[in-house]
Amino acid sequence: MTSKVEKNKREKELSLYEAAYELFVNKGVHSTSISAIAKKAGVGKGTFYLYFQDKYDLLERIVIRKSTEVLQRAHDAMILRTPKTQKEEMTFFIDEILLELNREPLILKLIHKNLSWALLKEAVYDYDDLSAVQRLFYRIYDGEGLSEKEITYRLYLVIELTGAVAYNAIIHQEPSPLEDIKPLLLESIWKMME
Repeated sequence: MTSKVEKNKREKELSLYEAAYELFVNKGVHSTSISAIAKKAGVGKGTFYLYFQDKYDLLERIVIRKSTEVLQRAHDAMILRTPKTQKEEMTFFIDEILLELNREPLILKLIHKNLSWALLKEAVYDYDDLSAVQRLFYRIYDGEGLSEKEITYRLYLVIELTGAVAYNAIIHQEPSPLEDIKPLLLESIWKMME
């Protein structure tokens, strides 16, 4: 059973996450102060430092959390569909990531500008949800004779390419809207993975 003190701590931390996320996507990270985050969260500035070292520590945690949520929702949707081939599995997974990012472009704006592979790689060990995505790649390449390192590189390439294309197509409509470029993206990813 969770004590009232623990519940209160979690609520404050969640308020800080939510306040920072909203401020970061609307004002930008550099334009957002710790004081503004604390004020929006309804806590004192000192309370902020009970949970985070600085706003970049909080940003890193938000990026990991939001990235993990996007990848996990895409993974869950793919599992429910039960694709028949590896190509269908990967295509559906990437398509679901694109749908998630298109539905919530503010997430894409924050994740793309701050996402680093090192954060995701570290998160694999901290989040069961993200390790499920890694296991998907191992399943796809089962019996292919690839090393763990080679599979991890492919996962990296897929996530980076998908994120970069999605950012430009969704946020800037460049080089064209997402629906126009998505078939070529999916074809390119599959060729890259062969």
